[in-house]
Formats: sequence, structure tokens, C-alpha cells
Amino acid sequence: MATTDVVPRGSTGSTGRTRIVNDMSIQVATVNGSGSQSSNTVLLRSIFQMGVPVSGKNMFPSNIAGLPTWYTIRANKNGYIGRKKEIDFLVAMNPETATEDVMSLAPGASVLYDEPLALHKLRNDLVFYSVPYDKLVAAVCPEAKLRKLVKNMVYVGVVANLLTIEMEEIEKAIRKQFAKKVKAANLNLAAAQAGFDYAKANLEKRGAFYIERMNETAGKIIIDGNSAAALGCMFAGCTVVTWYPITPSSSLVETMIEYMKEYRIGPDGKATFAIVQAEDELAAIGMVIGAGWAGARSMTATAGPGISLMSEFAGLAYYVEVPGVIWDIQRVGPSTGLPTRTSQGDILSTAVLSHGDTKHIMLIPCSVEECFTMATDAFNLAEQFQTLVFVMSDLDLGMNNWMSDPFPYPTTPIKRGKVLSKEDLDRLGGFARYQDVDGDGIGYRTLPGTPHPAAAYFARGSGHNEKAQYSERADDFENNMERLNRKFETARSFVPRPEVTKGNNARIGIIGYGTSHWGIGESRDQLRDEYKIETDYLRLRAYPFTREVHEFIEQHERVYVVEQNRDAQMLSLLKLDLKPELITRLRSIAHITGLPLDARSITDELTSMEGK
Repeated sequence: MATTDVVPRGSTGSTGRTRIVNDMSIQVATVNGSGSQSSNTVLLRSIFQMGVPVSGKNMFPSNIAGLPTWYTIRANKNGYIGRKKEIDFLVAMNPETATEDVMSLAPGASVLYDEPLALHKLRNDLVFYSVPYDKLVAAVCPEAKLRKLVKNMVYVGVVANLLTIEMEEIEKAIRKQFAKKVKAANLNLAAAQAGFDYAKANLEKRGAFYIERMNETAGKIIIDGNSAAALGCMFAGCTVVTWYPITPSSSLVETMIEYMKEYRIGPDGKATFAIVQAEDELAAIGMVIGAGWAGARSMTATAGPGISLMSEFAGLAYYVEVPGVIWDIQRVGPSTGLPTRTSQGDILSTAVLSHGDTKHIMLIPCSVEECFTMATDAFNLAEQFQTLVFVMSDLDLGMNNWMSDPFPYPTTPIKRGKVLSKEDLDRLGGFARYQDVDGDGIGYRTLPGTPHPAAAYFARGSGHNEKAQYSERADDFENNMERLNRKFETARSFVPRPEVTKGNNARIGIIGYGTSHWGIGESRDQLRDEYKIETDYLRLRAYPFTREVHEFIEQHERVYVVEQNRDAQMLSLLKLDLKPELITRLRSIAHITGLPLDARSITDELTSMEGK
């Protein structure tokens, strides 16, 4: 993945000036509601269009306009797209946080700031660039009320000049961002051009960071995880969506509404789906269960507080055995917590959600592509096992921009599971709803409307026997609970298997899941290159755990479980699943700041625990 005139970090090029090419973290510090989202997207996409691998992460406040927000773009020639701990190039647009932002930088970083802030007085070990934004935006935007929004596009032009991003790519990105608003596109392009021209005429390039054209993003797309999930659910055959808005899951259903209106309207002009905004999360999950009972592929999307409210209904679906899919876009708790920060804090509670003995299937995507593909997995598993399936995404994956290959067109057929047709019932004469005929714990069911007198669909949330008849007999209850557990054990052979990546004769193993994957991959390279520590890596993709998880732990002296919560929740689930003698091999690396997990934090913690 070499580029022309690339000089490694810390060395110098022909000009004698240190050059760091296609390896940087750019942070834009602005205020919420200032229109910076469009500017940041243009900057991200421009770098992407130059063939450089990128990711974008937005840290925004949980309020309306006015509070600080930060957007970080990671550009890396080696394809590392997890959050980088250090900031290399700061665009300081917010007076309230400017001093703190500057003081947090490592020596050698670059700072682009609004001229009145005079940030160059704070330190002498950074590279500062001053720009009179108000003067520049006034010249290109006659309407004063629009200047606050257009002002941010000026810094896009300045950054393009200072980092050698091609202005043609800036224009292309602006045209895409404002595709349906030609006037707005022209205005924003003029602002970006003004910034570029000012930097070219007045700012001497002194920083170390450069963007140069590569060819590593050809054929790739940029999309957020919630949009990918919405597409996946539509392709999976979902017809009923019930929801209550909550950050960070709302955009999943909002995007799905757009897709369904475009692609799921029948020849008669009528919708072939139902998307209902409920009065609260309890109503939403109740509707999912009702639709699942009626035979529809139904789902909801929520976050931790909604999951908590759905607890009782989750137990009903588990015990009655009704299919449904719940997307949990995890955020920081408990309580309201930090609603616009990311976390993996719902893992343990969701696995056993509800009172009594319950166990739920969970799928855990790490990428936008898996948000798409696991949608089909979730619906198929829900119907196969006649239960709720939880897809455990998170805010970082759901709401941030990720680079991906285009999604494969689904070829997996829709699997309805053990559904008896009229012909089946003619042959059998009848059936017992909760009888384990095949030894896998899964009973047979019929759907309402099946034209056969034996097709009544029994469902009972109180004690019942195999025929769904009310029963408080101890043996009936025990038999039913053991069958449900047998069904859960059967699921081990059908959920997505983990991915295992081997090192070189590694004695140390790492287990991770979800978006922790991106920091772990980079950290493994740091451990090998900087400390000569070889590691093997297993990425969990589902719960219950498959046999590969047990085998992986058996093969290593020490296994570090990396996750984004305080209490090592996945490690706790592993302990419940493992032989007692294997539990002592597990170690926890927990990250609880609410920021996406970075590689350096993993490396530092693991080497410390290894005594390095």
C-alpha cells in the first residue's frame, strides 16, 4: 500500500521537513447545531475519494444546539480505522473548549484556529495556523444568517490546502453532500475555495502531515451501521417494525422507513409493511410479540433503557416461544448515563433478560457489513428457535461513518423453522405445541389462518404442559424448562461462529467482540512490533458460545477478554460456560470512558499485566 514520496514517521524528505503521509487523526472541535456535520462529512469523503482508508467518529452532546461537539477523522494507509488515542491535527472552532483541546495535544501536532482565539500563545511546541474565518465567509455569503453554517466549510478548504487534499475531490464531495440543492452546493463550494485560496496565499506549510493519493478505497462505500442494519432487515423480509425513539437507535428505524417506502410498495401503490411508533418501549415490544405470533417477521430497535423496560415481555416471548428481533444500539449507562457515548454495557443483562430462568440468543456485529448480513441471521434464528434474538450493536458502530466493501446480495433463503402447513396437519392429524419431537428442544407451531381444525395456535405465558394446557404440576414445569434449555443448547450449533486469527506460536490469547475488534487488530500489531508479544485472537460473534470458544481458551496459558464496560460482562458469561479449571486463565481488559476503544489503551494495559 505504498504511496509516492512516503517518508516514515520521524524521518525527513528532500525538503528537510518531516513528512507523515496518510497516517493521521484529524479532530474538528465545534458546537452542536453549527452545521459542522456537512463540513466534516465532506472532509472525510474527500480523503476517502483520494483512495486513503478512513473512518469518522462523532462525539456530540445529548442536548440541542450550543454545546461542544468533536468529530475525529482517522486516515491510515495501513487500513487501521479504529479510534486513535492521539490527535495530530486539530481544527479549533469552539472558543469554550479551545484551550483544553490545545493543551491535550502531543508535541508536534498542528492546530488550525479562528484568528481571534490567539491560541498560538498557549504553547511553543505545536504548529499553529491562524485564519480570519469571519472575514472570509462574509465575502462569499451575503446573507448574514447563513454565515454560521457556511463558515465551517471555510476550514475544509484550509485543511485541504495544508494537508494537500485535492480541491477537485472537495468539490466532488460537496456536490454529493448537497446533491439536491444546487444553490447550497455552490455556496459551500465558494466557501471551501475561499479557505483554500487564503491558505495557499497566506499560510506557510510547516506541519508534518500530508494526504497523498492511494488506491485502497476503490469500489468501497461509506455508511453507518444503523443504515446498514435497516437495509439488512428489509432484505431479510421484515414486514412489521414497532419502535419508540431513543438515542442512538432512532436512525435505524428512520432510515428503514425511507428504504421501505422506496422498495416495499406494492403494485397497487399500498405499503406491504407496517412501521408503528409506539407510545413507549413496552408497547413496542408487545407489538413485536403480537406480530410474531401472527406469523410476521417483526422487530424493534432500542438502547439500554428500552431494553430494561422490555424485560417482562422478553420473558413472555421466551416462555411462550414467539419469534422476534430486537436491535440494541448500546450506549453508556446505568440510568440515563451518557446517552451519546458508546458502550458494550448491556451484554450480561440482555443474555438473561427477564425474571426467572431465561437465556437469550445474541448476535454481535463488528462492522457495517455484519449489521447487514446478521439481520438475515437474526430473523432466521428467531423463527428457527421460536424466540427473541437480540442484535447487540453500539453507538460507535450504529451512528458513525465506516468504510466497507459493498454488501453482498443475500442468497440465504428465508427460513421459517418448524411451521406446520395444512398438508402437514392432514398427514399428522394434530400436534402438541410444546412437545420435543426431534430432541432439539424446538416444538412445532402453526400460523393463524392455516385452514385446518388442528391448526389452532396455542400460546401460554403461565405454567403449561406439552399441549399448551394450563398446568401447575411440578413435572410439567420442570420438563418444559429443561426443554427450553435444550433448545438453547441446540442454538450453539447454529449461531454465527467466531473468527479466529492466529499469531506465531502464541501462548497468549485475546477474546473480543463488536467494535472492540478494530482496536484489538491494531493493538496486536503494536504488541508484536514493539514488544515481540505474539497473540492469537478470537472474535465472538454470538451467544451462546460455540465449541471453538472453549477450544481457544484451552489452547492458551492466558486469555485477555477485551470489552467496553466496567464489570467484564462477557468474561462473566464465559465463566458461567467454562470448566472451572479454565476460568483461572481469563484476564479482563475493560474500557469504560464512553469513547470508542483505541489500540494504544489495549496495548498499554496488556503489556502492564504481562509485566513488560
